[in-house]
Amino acid sequence: MRIGLLTDGGYPYTTGESRLWCDRLVRGLARHEFDIFALSRSREQEERGLVALPPQVRRVRTAPLWAAPESRHGAKKRAERGYGRRERREFAALFGHLATAICAEGAENRGASEGFAEGLYGLADLAREHGGLGGELRSETAVRILETACRAPGANRAVRAARVPDHLAFASLLERALRPLSLDWYGDDALGAVDLSHATSGGRAALPGLLAKRFCGVPLLVTEYGVHLRTQYLDNAQLSAPVRALGSGFQLRLAAEVYARAELVTPGNTHARRWQERCGADRAKLRTVYPGMAADRFHAVGEGAYGGDPHTLVWVGRIEPAKDLIALLHAFAEVRRAEPEARLRLISAPVRGVEAHGYLAHCRALAAQLFPDEAAGAHAVGDNPVSFEEIGGPEAPDLADAYAAGSVVVLSSVVEGFPISLVEAMFCGRATVSTDTGAVVEVIGGTGLVVPPRNPRALADACVALLRDPERRSRLGAAARARALELFTVEQNVTAFRGIYLELMSHNPVHRENADRAAAPQPFAHPAESHVPGRWAAPTAARVPAGAAPSWVPGPLAVLTRDQLDIAEEGAGA
Repeated sequence: MRIGLLTDGGYPYTTGESRLWCDRLVRGLARHEFDIFALSRSREQEERGLVALPPQVRRVRTAPLWAAPESRHGAKKRAERGYGRRERREFAALFGHLATAICAEGAENRGASEGFAEGLYGLADLAREHGGLGGELRSETAVRILETACRAPGANRAVRAARVPDHLAFASLLERALRPLSLDWYGDDALGAVDLSHATSGGRAALPGLLAKRFCGVPLLVTEYGVHLRTQYLDNAQLSAPVRALGSGFQLRLAAEVYARAELVTPGNTHARRWQERCGADRAKLRTVYPGMAADRFHAVGEGAYGGDPHTLVWVGRIEPAKDLIALLHAFAEVRRAEPEARLRLISAPVRGVEAHGYLAHCRALAAQLFPDEAAGAHAVGDNPVSFEEIGGPEAPDLADAYAAGSVVVLSSVVEGFPISLVEAMFCGRATVSTDTGAVVEVIGGTGLVVPPRNPRALADACVALLRDPERRSRLGAAARARALELFTVEQNVTAFRGIYLELMSHNPVHRENADRAAAPQPFAHPAESHVPGRWAAPTAARVPAGAAPSWVPGPLAVLTRDQLDIAEEGAGA
């Protein structure tokens, strides 16, 4: 089977949140072929290059979302005559439908959803026929249409307050979001040649999948480990209220269209699933598939080779306000009063960005204020009850060693999607104390203590309870490790998607390449048996009537199971 993997700011670049799980998925499904269609988010990401790709990746197509429209790769060049008067009138009508739908009140507004789809696909057709949309989307005409839509009857109250600077700001954001409509990815030499499009997130990553389905009939699978609509809303917190409302309107309409057109949507947890249902996703199309994480690196710690300091609490994650280290430090002050020997190790990835450095400085200052008699020494284990360390530093050379440093792992976030650090702690067999946010309760499943967010007293009480009860820590840690190994490994993730790919293709047959157009549709453009070495033959000719295929050879519309493939390989190698 040939898969078109659609990514936004992740795989196959060396940076990005989706890089690891996509790479594990591709390597785990070596029987399939992959074409990767990647949107990049920055010049720095492109300059760092791509990860080493396995042989089943046939090709990679990339397009930047950060560059000016004229310099982007993979986009159609505009026709020599450009957009004439007729094309501009057509653009204005289509963009009007899109803008009206974005501004409309009500997530379940059927008319707005239909208008959004009409505008979106109409603009894609226009870009396909006459070239890129960048100039038109940034034109004065587009801004005026947007202004009219904001003031129209039925518009969202928040967008009615938009002024000219807000219209200009949102027009710029919308132009970037709609750049996939102008790419040359939708022909028989690109997404039109794949059997299945797999978008690794919602939003822009799924846009090429929508167009591949419309133009080429390619089925679409969407995986969301963090709901794109929610992520965008949090990322745009610094924008004005009208621009945030316009951005949310666009993302909401796009999410609803993606969920409606996708054959299947695979949320990474129940928390994400609830968001998808609120955005209009059909429950019958939703199937939870937990992220696959590498457990091998934590095997030694999980098996008890490293006991950890019984008086030490460990926090692992990124330094950012959403992790609420301020509440954790106040909670640890309460822990120290109850347990004077307790220590807290804050271990993070290397800090990048002005905001992260500023937050780290604030946390260090608070730690010095809360522990004034002990703050004179350097920030190192043994000199101060609170230490700030980075992965790769002298005290925490490896991630597994970070979790091995203590007996209890703490998560104090106020905003969390799928808590990766919590699963890693579970692989290590560590007892955990977590705040009730995101998918935490679903991941823990009763194998750890959960307290309300922004409640230092509750967080401190839970930590003290575990520090004083080694037998309970041991029981919870063992149960947590068993749960993580059952639900959150790479193997379970790859197995789930192997079955999903085969299931979707069995319901969405395609024609083989270079086949007669009158030929019957086949389940795979590259059938599974073509990958089996050797020659398939009947076990005994006497058992097979003339002109008939052996019973174990799949017919035109059959789907090979994993067991059938294994049997075929054994027969071919015999």
